[in-house]
Amino acid sequence: MQFPESWLREFCNPPLSTAELAETLTMAGLEVEELRPVAPPFSKIVVGEIKEAVQHPDADRLRVCQVDVGQGALLNIVCGAPNARVGIKVPCALVGAELPPGDDGKPFLIKVGKLRGVESQGMLCSARELKLSEDHGGLLELDASAPVGQDIRAHLNLDDTLFTLKLTPNLAHCLSVYGIAREVSALTGVPLNQPAFPAVASQLADTLAVKISAPDLCGRFSGRVVRNVNTRATTPQWMLDRLARCGQRGVSPLVDISNYVMFELGRPSHIFDLDKIHGELDVRWGRAGESLKLLNGNTITVDEKVGVIADSQQVESLAGIMGGDATAVSDDTRHIYIEAAFWWPKAVAGRSRRYNFSTDAGHRFERGVDPALTVEHIERITQLVIDICGTPETACGPMDDQRVNVPVPAPVTLRVARAAKVIGMSITQAQCADVFKRLGLPFAEGEGTVTVTPPAYRFDITIEEDLIEEVARMVGYNNLPTTAPLAPIMPKLPAEATRSPFAVRRLLASLGYQETINFSFVEERWEQELAGNAQPIKLLNPIASQMSVMRSSLLGSLLQVLKFNLDRRAERVRVFELGRVFLRDASVQNTDTTVQGFHQPMRVAGVAYGANDMLQWGRKEQGIDFFDVKGDVEALLAPLKATFEPGEHPAMHPGRCARVLVQGKPIGFVGELHPQWRQSWELPLAPVMFELELDAVLQRVVPQFKAVAKHQAVERDLAPVVAERVTHAEIVAAVQAAIPGGMLRSAVVFDIYRPKPLKAGEETPAGGLAPGEKSVSVRLTLGSDEATLTEAEIESAVQAAVTQLTQRVGARLRG
Repeated sequence: MQFPESWLREFCNPPLSTAELAETLTMAGLEVEELRPVAPPFSKIVVGEIKEAVQHPDADRLRVCQVDVGQGALLNIVCGAPNARVGIKVPCALVGAELPPGDDGKPFLIKVGKLRGVESQGMLCSARELKLSEDHGGLLELDASAPVGQDIRAHLNLDDTLFTLKLTPNLAHCLSVYGIAREVSALTGVPLNQPAFPAVASQLADTLAVKISAPDLCGRFSGRVVRNVNTRATTPQWMLDRLARCGQRGVSPLVDISNYVMFELGRPSHIFDLDKIHGELDVRWGRAGESLKLLNGNTITVDEKVGVIADSQQVESLAGIMGGDATAVSDDTRHIYIEAAFWWPKAVAGRSRRYNFSTDAGHRFERGVDPALTVEHIERITQLVIDICGTPETACGPMDDQRVNVPVPAPVTLRVARAAKVIGMSITQAQCADVFKRLGLPFAEGEGTVTVTPPAYRFDITIEEDLIEEVARMVGYNNLPTTAPLAPIMPKLPAEATRSPFAVRRLLASLGYQETINFSFVEERWEQELAGNAQPIKLLNPIASQMSVMRSSLLGSLLQVLKFNLDRRAERVRVFELGRVFLRDASVQNTDTTVQGFHQPMRVAGVAYGANDMLQWGRKEQGIDFFDVKGDVEALLAPLKATFEPGEHPAMHPGRCARVLVQGKPIGFVGELHPQWRQSWELPLAPVMFELELDAVLQRVVPQFKAVAKHQAVERDLAPVVAERVTHAEIVAAVQAAIPGGMLRSAVVFDIYRPKPLKAGEETPAGGLAPGEKSVSVRLTLGSDEATLTEAEIESAVQAAVTQLTQRVGARLRG
């Protein structure tokens, strides 16, 4: 909500500075988000009138103007504006004037100068040069009644401040300048200047028949016919200025009047072209298949959940949100119908978002607009129409007011003791009664209680806590005592066999990854392609159409981060995220931390792209590969020992993907991006990625004391020949099964040999290996804590390992 301070002070003018007024509003719950001057500082700029404008002798686009600035003698000023002409009044910067800073940040000083040989004794200004708007099409033309020589700041009321309030949804009664002034009056005790609404005399008997078919949509509908108006009239500059300072541009006089009353009193209204209405109006719910072209040019289709105003032929307006193009006023309009209604908030809420737009009217109606003053506000609009667009033939009809379902406020009781307990300070019944009196809330006192009957404009007062909030607001949040909480503090120590998520973040950062934070809602295409999720969890009200489902994998978010960086010429990217994913699970029940039917585990995922190391002189640059990221995963899980087996993941390359297991339990995947998705994401190289269950990553082995071995270990190398399909894990598992754990210190694969393809004429491959075989070199480290191993013990262990390799994986020793 934006408005000028001067307009607010017309209703209530407390003896407070601008900063003090902003602080008072903020401490009462009406947060002042921004204070901004209407115009930047400048000086010695006055109202000037062009008395003569002749062509410059040496420049086609320049005029030599004689300007009256109230000093007696005319000033000779050279001007290049296309609208510089005799008779108009414009801002004139005198010699010595200081204009607002330009793009370089330095003020612009006006001096006597020469333009193409003609002396110029000042400068005629545009709105953009004064930083009043971005309009640079010509000089800023002032009203013909502007006094010549008057300071432009005083004439345009530029020493004003724009207030921007960040209002919570329960403060609908403050969505107008008068509503905020009402709050200021209650906070400061300064009397409120209440507007008067004198009835406009009716000269006609004309009315427009209106039927309210949906009382649950519209509770009150008021309207009036006005004939013979001049829609080609000009909106007064004072009204345009106030609208502009509320963030609303001028459109046409009738539209401007409607918008002005909305900002002034909080009453959205609509003005129809009477001649374009066919028959009577029907206020009802929409019907399936009906369409409506709105004032913004969009054509929408309505249904039974959207309220409309229709005539005998078509839908004319979207109830409480926006009028239709078919009955919009134009320069040719002569007869109008002014409408002001009460729309039930629940009947308007969320409707505009269905069509991906919002309006000031809908914003107010869905929060609640006073149903008691529809007639009075139409009187205000009617008088403004007559004053601005009136002609000698202008005449208005009688007021047509239908009340069918106006809300009846229910009394709410405040217990003073309860209020004191919630607020945290001593509150008396007299203080509570004084608060409600200042706010203009009717109340009755009882024994330790105050019962309030909310007025029609206070939709937010329904329970006792609402009244407690009003008391706290009027006391002032800054005046509430600071009380330390009294509660037993029991430290919750983490289990020794776990680590914190922060430790995981720190470890990944030490591995060269950077953390990213992404939305939990993603594109539906990502879920189908990267997670193989054909039925993702859809959002009922997404913040954007492309972010419509909850993610079940972190990989899509990380790929989006990767693509964003590559588009900005990043060559090496390593990113990770700790985040929540959302899965359907019928076994999950409702608790304080869970939602029925949905499992929401935490995961950690990372993506690596480009070179595996920073650019350096000591080694050649090499691209990242599967084993680099596999090593990062092993470092992340250490000291837990991870094992890997071939796996399949929708986002990963079928032959370059592994399932990660810890203690035999699968916890995630690591692999290269699938070529199909690499192509669709337009990635020059294939990134390598991983995604793991965070709970498994947080586990760690509790350190246990173990004495340093006193006896020297021995090493033996084996070179078993196995089929190509045999994995490293199967070989190591066979060795570990053969040799007791106390003797086998480690079994490490340190070399793999594959023969070269046979050449023409060759029958036996080099090394004695058949096609489809490989030789795997394994180094065994053996030792004992009790004594040095004998040769017989060593040979027995080696033979046991060979036997197990033969039995388990079909190995033979390489000759």
